[in-house]
Amino acid sequence: MTFKETQKYLNSFINYENKDDYSYKESFRFERIKEFLKIISNPHKDLKFIHIAGSKGKGSTCAFIAYILRAAGFKTGLYTSPHLWDFRERIRILDHRPKTIDQRLMTDFEGLISKEEITNLVEKLRPVIDKFNKNSEFGPLSFFEVYTAIAFEHFKNENVDFAVLETGMGGRLDATNVVSPLVACITPISLEHTQILGNTLKEIAGEKSGIIKNNGQIVVVSQQEKEALQVIEERCLQLKAKLFVFNKDFSFSKVKSNFNSQSFNFSGIFERYDDLKLRLLGRHQIINAATAVACIEALRLNNINILKEVIKKGLAQTRWPGRFELIRNAPLIILDSAHNSASARALRETFKEAMNSAKAILVFGISNDKDIQGVVRELEGLSENIILTKADNPRAAEPEELKKFFSQNKNINVTQNTQEAINLALRKAKEKDTILVTGSLFVVGEVRQLCLN
Repeated sequence: MTFKETQKYLNSFINYENKDDYSYKESFRFERIKEFLKIISNPHKDLKFIHIAGSKGKGSTCAFIAYILRAAGFKTGLYTSPHLWDFRERIRILDHRPKTIDQRLMTDFEGLISKEEITNLVEKLRPVIDKFNKNSEFGPLSFFEVYTAIAFEHFKNENVDFAVLETGMGGRLDATNVVSPLVACITPISLEHTQILGNTLKEIAGEKSGIIKNNGQIVVVSQQEKEALQVIEERCLQLKAKLFVFNKDFSFSKVKSNFNSQSFNFSGIFERYDDLKLRLLGRHQIINAATAVACIEALRLNNINILKEVIKKGLAQTRWPGRFELIRNAPLIILDSAHNSASARALRETFKEAMNSAKAILVFGISNDKDIQGVVRELEGLSENIILTKADNPRAAEPEELKKFFSQNKNINVTQNTQEAINLALRKAKEKDTILVTGSLFVVGEVRQLCLN
């Protein structure tokens, strides 16, 4: 197979990231991935995992954990979703011997699976996948399930020391939930995918906390609303899990920040850490970093002890593109995928702090299944000049429809694609202006690619 044939084959599977008209419980058949993995000899069984679910901050938390483990000398698998531009971004291995591939992707997404590696894996697994899909009583595998199996196979072949996994949708029925992790982590839960996961925080927390499934499980929980935390605590009590909670068992203080970085002090489960530095900006990223350090500390209960200096080094090295990322100067272009109201609020606060409350030209596009009203409510105060657009994705909300969510006194332009939107923003912007691109991760990914090419 060629790489193009590999791409075509993977894209032939149903991809629920591009759909919003399906039944969650009927479409996400947990038995399906379990049966398939059994056929390919359960490549995940001998791997050590840290498993992360939540509504926001999952990817950043995964990245912090993976970079700390790499700094400690461990060969670390990292599986996240969705991707910004190249689907290979989802499967990465961080170690001190990076492979020589595309230089920019290597810098932004260190250790991503090579075209040759993924082609070889698909070539190997394709006959088994096709046979399984013809005979499965649980229906054919989805894109995410196939890709999860490929990730497990890759991590096994590469003999990683740890694998850090981000759930896709929910948690309980997610394909990644076949693993028995050393630590399960739940990042902040908010209202998202309500038509699929439930209309209340309690219902959504029930799905997310489904990754807690073994008696005696070690669980780290980030900042949560009371309603969500109660669900998690009840599940931990039921399963006799060892629970560590943000602002109870670990916390942070004394934040310092500038436009390029920020630092904080951390009071952990076992230790106190001073002056931990991050490249990623915003209070929400400090919460994510604190949660990641708590996960690393919790590994001590499995006799894995990582030194303070190593944790500090790993945090400082962590990169996570598309999250308040500066990709151009004069005019300044900032990218951030704020796709729910909580993330949009975090972006608003971070932008105001970093930019001293200056206004931006706002390029905005979002998926039609998101809380558009809530996101717009948080963001529209950042700009009087708004450019609406959409990504090349079936779930993208029509820009003309987005207009009704904004105040009528705004200067609003409607574009039909991200190329048109960023071109218009650059024509409007003066040298000292700021262009803020946000909303859907798909919009951010497309604009990022356009600006960096």
